[in-house]
Amino acid sequence: MSRSLFISLDGPKGTGKTTLLEAVTQVLRADNRMVIRISERNRDPYRAETMALVNQFVRNPCRELELRVCQRLADSRAWISQQVLTQQPAGSIILIDRWYPSDAAFRRLVPFAEILQMNLERNVRVPDVHVGVVTAPEISWARATARSSGLRSTVMHAFDEHVACTEAFERVAVEQGWALCRNEGRLEEATMQVVAQIRRVFASQE
Repeated sequence: MSRSLFISLDGPKGTGKTTLLEAVTQVLRADNRMVIRISERNRDPYRAETMALVNQFVRNPCRELELRVCQRLADSRAWISQQVLTQQPAGSIILIDRWYPSDAAFRRLVPFAEILQMNLERNVRVPDVHVGVVTAPEISWARATARSSGLRSTVMHAFDEHVACTEAFERVAVEQGWALCRNEGRLEEATMQVVAQIRRVFASQE
């Protein structure tokens, strides 16, 4: 394959995205695939400015501020698309922990269709496979709150918010036709769900 393959893992907190991403990486590398792991948070050159806006939004939740957060995130992804993703080797698999599908979970006032459009208008790269990692909200909430680092959320602190986030994400994932991975049982099962999706894309392009 002459180009890289871009895979995003998105979903609410506590669904096991990071653990799943690590397991998928191991399986793909055992297949002798070149796997490159990227974190949107760590590659965002505007992270400080974006988080300042997020903190403003937390203090004063309104559509205008949420829209500005979404626009800043889209600008960051456009930069990553142009300056980072284009530099990855041909034939590699780029796995990213969070991309614009995650906005379906955490943005409440701006419709996801509007978020999607602003990303497309900025030429943000569309993943070859969007993987939506989901669980029942009580499972992911228990996982997230049991971590030593806690929930680690700036915008969400209550269980009912987490339920709404989960429902919003699953609804959009179904509407958009993303690959849903239910990560409620054995990690191996969820891992092979994702790997099977990636292998199908490779098979169609080789």
